Amino acid sequence: MSTPTTLSHSSPPPPGPRRPISSTSDLLQVHSQLVRLGLSADNDSAGRLIKFCSLSPDLLPYAHKLFRSLPNPDQFIYNTLIRSSPTPSSSLRLYSRMLLRDRTPNKFTFPSLLKSAAGDARSGRQVHAHVVKFGYASDRFCQNNLVGMYLAFALPVDARRVLEGMEDPDAVSWTTMVSGLARMGSVDEAREVFDGIPERGPASWNAMIAAYVQADRFKDAFDLFNQMRAEGAELDKFVAASMLAACTGLGALDQGDWIHRYIKKSGIELDPKLATTIIDMYCKCGCLEKAYEVFRGLEIKGQSSWNCMIGGLAVHGQGEAAIQLFKEMERAKVMPDGITLLNVLSACAHSGLVREGQYYFDYMVQNYRLEPKMEHFGCLVDILGRAGLLEEAKKVIQEMPMDPDSGVLGALFGACKIHGNFELGEEIGKRVVELDPNNSGRYILLANLYANAGRWDDVANIRRLMNDRGVSKEPGFSLIEMDGAVSEFIAGGKSHPEAREIYAKVDEMLDRIRLAGYVPDTSNVLHDIDEEDKENPLYYHSEKLAIAYGLLKTAPGETIRISKNLRVCKDCHEASKLVSRVFDRNIVVRDRNRFHHFSRGECSCKDFW
Repeated sequence: MSTPTTLSHSSPPPPGPRRPISSTSDLLQVHSQLVRLGLSADNDSAGRLIKFCSLSPDLLPYAHKLFRSLPNPDQFIYNTLIRSSPTPSSSLRLYSRMLLRDRTPNKFTFPSLLKSAAGDARSGRQVHAHVVKFGYASDRFCQNNLVGMYLAFALPVDARRVLEGMEDPDAVSWTTMVSGLARMGSVDEAREVFDGIPERGPASWNAMIAAYVQADRFKDAFDLFNQMRAEGAELDKFVAASMLAACTGLGALDQGDWIHRYIKKSGIELDPKLATTIIDMYCKCGCLEKAYEVFRGLEIKGQSSWNCMIGGLAVHGQGEAAIQLFKEMERAKVMPDGITLLNVLSACAHSGLVREGQYYFDYMVQNYRLEPKMEHFGCLVDILGRAGLLEEAKKVIQEMPMDPDSGVLGALFGACKIHGNFELGEEIGKRVVELDPNNSGRYILLANLYANAGRWDDVANIRRLMNDRGVSKEPGFSLIEMDGAVSEFIAGGKSHPEAREIYAKVDEMLDRIRLAGYVPDTSNVLHDIDEEDKENPLYYHSEKLAIAYGLLKTAPGETIRISKNLRVCKDCHEASKLVSRVFDRNIVVRDRNRFHHFSRGECSCKDFW
């Protein structure tokens, strides 16, 4: 009969746990097994547990508890904890402890340490010195992370010095430099670096295009994209996403539609993020039907896709459709978040659905335990204010659990202007101007309020205050895409190559809609001058110029799509309605707040914007 084999001190230790750890319960079982086998101090076995714990912030304290129990942790364990450290100071403390225990750092130590050191330039320079000291100054991973670190400190000269010291910078090196400069706001400097890249791959092109998009320099993004195509560079899903965002910014539907067709034709993976970007592009370029088509075609609809489509319906004034889609989202068992409910509330605001708005404001708290944030309160105030329920809107502000910001108060201020409540409007308007002193629109709205009341001295005081604070009126412009090219118009501007024909068309347009009943609305022109003189500035607002250009370039029955950076004024809104009827055009205007679909003399907003 054989006797049980006993483990002597000279025998090799049994192997550590090999089965995968997938839960906290597994973790505790494996740890207890290691203790039982006498392997709890073994670096290889304990290191696997520490690696598992380091992947979850909740288990990080447990990882450090295991670490403290080890008599002599190796580099792998130190690197694991440095990589997962929640703060730069904790990473540096671990690194210091590693050195004190005579553990030599390796090439995997420094990339993580450099990323964590990005909060303190002095510490970052010290780590750089250690990179050189331990012989990793030529290691590509270390060099690229040094470039990123110095750019995070806003030290582009140091970052360039590292980049120029590399023997053969790779795509990551160049992309890190371009993206880092762009984040600092040095977009032109980023372009200089981009132009100096010897061989530009998709990552480099995307970094520069994305830099332009993030800086709202959409035309520059288009120019670079055209150069990329001319050079035969590959269009991948990242470049496609950046360019779709540029199309969204310019309202360039034709270009966006071309990119969408290219994605389908070339077999680029339509992941949830890219799909949502396409839906967003169509929504914000005024083509809701195509956005809905893409949305319906998704096999798996994630939260962001639902949110995007609900938000698209909202800004197009289709409040009831947005609510129905939200109900469908609930039936599909997709959990809504704060953005979902914000879009639903926004849909109610743009469609005048007061009772529904109040219901869903309470619903988000009662059904989903979502605490309303500032923007949710702003939507509710907007819903009530637009409906003329100014006292109820004021009560919401008074009962908010936080101090209202300029957005919340601005919603009530705008409602006071619409409904002619001068007393409350003046009170709220003064608060808004002080909360948002650099926003010219706040001053102009308050000046309009005073002008409508005939208080010209107060109008002059507001202008003087703007001048004293160096606040200038934001210039309005309108964009229109024709044959893949985007034209920009400013009020009274004559830089367009076809300016003479455009102005002639404006005059014809105005003559014809006057016969249909058009009377210029001069209520928001501040100057205390004769009515006849007030009309002239209105005639050549940027959207009127863009519409005239659209009339020159389209046939009856076609759609003219325009994007405007400011809110459409009342006069242009009335003129656009009449133009749509007299010239038999569908006109879609995206302004700062929403979309207006003009057709046959009516607007989708029902004059509620």
